[in-house]
Amino acid sequence: MSRQVFLYDPPDRFVAGTVGLPGRRTFFLQAAAGSRVTSVALEKTQVAALAERMDELLDEVVRRSGGSAAVPAMAPTEIADTAPLETPVDEEFRVGTMALAWDGEEQRMIVEAQALVELDADTDEDLAEAEERLLQDEENGPPMLRVRLTGAQARAFAKRALDVVNAGRPPCPLCSLPLDPEGHVCPRQNGYRRGA
Repeated sequence: MSRQVFLYDPPDRFVAGTVGLPGRRTFFLQAAAGSRVTSVALEKTQVAALAERMDELLDEVVRRSGGSAAVPAMAPTEIADTAPLETPVDEEFRVGTMALAWDGEEQRMIVEAQALVELDADTDEDLAEAEERLLQDEENGPPMLRVRLTGAQARAFAKRALDVVNAGRPPCPLCSLPLDPEGHVCPRQNGYRRGA
């Protein structure tokens, strides 16, 4: 079966968002162009890592170009997207691996999110070999979302993604673990329940 690639070059919209209440949120990347919408699920830590790496890569592009690259230093407020995810949110796949690249000729950030794949292997060597084959197989690999963004779009995505990650439950002032509305068992309080 040939690989399914959801390509957005360029997207009308590319955002990170959530469905559900804090503590029980499901995180999504969502790309849209016209009436076509693709949503892929991923972990909160993946969203945070993607946003941080995008900002780092954009900073490096600006540094290496001496400021001549079409990349703003901050997310432009005029293209900020604070709208909720397009509904219904239909998950195409759960993200396993992600990749970022900068296309210097086109001045575009390339974001790839590939579906999580269960590999069956008996040894670590077999597993490494199976992973390598999977990465090399452009035609028959797992489904992939590929998005090409301008520098301004990438900055705006990264800012919103970090805002979404940080909009969850507040941290406990003692242990930094997330506080549920009903409190939590705080390890710093020797197991006593701490209220919100």
